[in-house]
Amino acid sequence: MEISKVEQFRIFKNEITRFMMVYKFALDAIDTKLEILKEEFQILHDYNPIEHTKSRLKSPESIMKKLFKKGCEITLPSIRSNIRDIAGIRITCSFISDIYWLSEMLKGQSDLKILEIKDFIQQPKENGYQSLHMLIEIPVYMSDRQEQVCVEVQIRTIAMDFWASLEHKIFYKYNQSVPQHLLNELKEAAETATALDRKMEMIHKEISEIKESQPEDLEEELKQLRIGNQQFQIPEDLLRLISGT
Repeated sequence: MEISKVEQFRIFKNEITRFMMVYKFALDAIDTKLEILKEEFQILHDYNPIEHTKSRLKSPESIMKKLFKKGCEITLPSIRSNIRDIAGIRITCSFISDIYWLSEMLKGQSDLKILEIKDFIQQPKENGYQSLHMLIEIPVYMSDRQEQVCVEVQIRTIAMDFWASLEHKIFYKYNQSVPQHLLNELKEAAETATALDRKMEMIHKEISEIKESQPEDLEEELKQLRIGNQQFQIPEDLLRLISGT
């Protein structure tokens, strides 16, 4: 029996939907991992290295444009093999050291496979752009199969993110033809952002050292235990057991 055009379209639409869904679920999985890392670090160190995150899925139109540009075959397996930034997540951190700490945490997750790392912090792009890019493969478990899905992760500081946002707006306004004097000023602004990042990290380190040098306050703080929204007092008997007295 011949399948009607409507039914053919319905089947094709379902295939596209399932194809895009796995990338959405991959982003959800990465988000969950980041939330766990954030809460763990907040509880143990009273500090959150992740300011905020933003995830996005490429639209089917954008995927097709990139596929045509690459001159690749127009099939779903071809898209999966050749377009590796369909799912993307941007993580904004407070300090440069947080970026590398977070990347090491992701590297240490046994179910994640690191496919590629591009460090535009140690080696900024010619225009001044800085960020750490990671291409990560994560398993997604569907009702009838498991798929390894590629996610692009960009990690940067607040200053780096502000610069990148401004640069994008300028290029969008000028339709890629930006006057040379603005390009020069953008690069100078990138250098200023780098200097600010380093200065703020130095201040943060000094504040941490001052806090650690106040033993009385630290001792009282260590007697408190906070898990999620609940706070507990560690029993004296347990404290004696730990201290061996």
